[in-house]
Amino acid sequence: MTRSLDDLLAEADAEPVEGWDFGWFAGRATEERPPWGYARLVGEAMATAQSALDVQTGGGEVLAGIPSPPARLAATESWPPNVALARLNLAALGAEVVEVADDAALPLTAASFDLVVSRHPTVTRWEEIARVLRPGGIYLSQQVGPGSNRELTDFMMGPQPVSEARSVGRARAAAELAGLTVVDLRERALRVEFFDVGAVAYFLRKVLWTVPGFSVARYRDRLAAMHRHIECEGSFVAYAQRYLVEARKPA
Repeated sequence: MTRSLDDLLAEADAEPVEGWDFGWFAGRATEERPPWGYARLVGEAMATAQSALDVQTGGGEVLAGIPSPPARLAATESWPPNVALARLNLAALGAEVVEVADDAALPLTAASFDLVVSRHPTVTRWEEIARVLRPGGIYLSQQVGPGSNRELTDFMMGPQPVSEARSVGRARAAAELAGLTVVDLRERALRVEFFDVGAVAYFLRKVLWTVPGFSVARYRDRLAAMHRHIECEGSFVAYAQRYLVEARKPA
């Protein structure tokens, strides 16, 4: 049975948005996964680390899945609901979860980690990453590239300029300026498909930078247009931009 616009939007607007578990989208949206397998790479790196830090951990979803945690495991997160969720999810691993703003200095001792990881950080303080890494330590991160899901942004807001602030070239330059050596840098455009407008609305509530200032009430007219588009075309397609960066602190 076809569900109404009002029903789909009410459901999406009521769903909690803390954490980075995307299980709610099952059957309603799909996203192609990067070929490098970030969670697997993190698990492999954690297995050989003595001390590791996850920056902007969200609800700790990636760390919670590692098969072999290091002797010392720490994480940072800025949003209080996610801090509480991460502490719950990572308690079994004995991880320390520190609440700190995304753009702030890390309240951690210099040269105290041989591995730092981060999945989709909102901002990367490269000088802070370099400071907390031990000599020979590794930073491994999957990041959001420029123009990610721009098709969705443009549909909701009209054509928008694409900033190069998140480009792989700038990431390499910033890493090297901080004294790190980039040893791997890969990027990929990944197909994202939404099968109902409720999935679109929930995604925009959760991934706030796609449409800054989004709310269901504020963008109801565009959501109604999206509903008509999906009913006519069967889905809405966008492309997420992702890149993997691995950098080493010289020994």
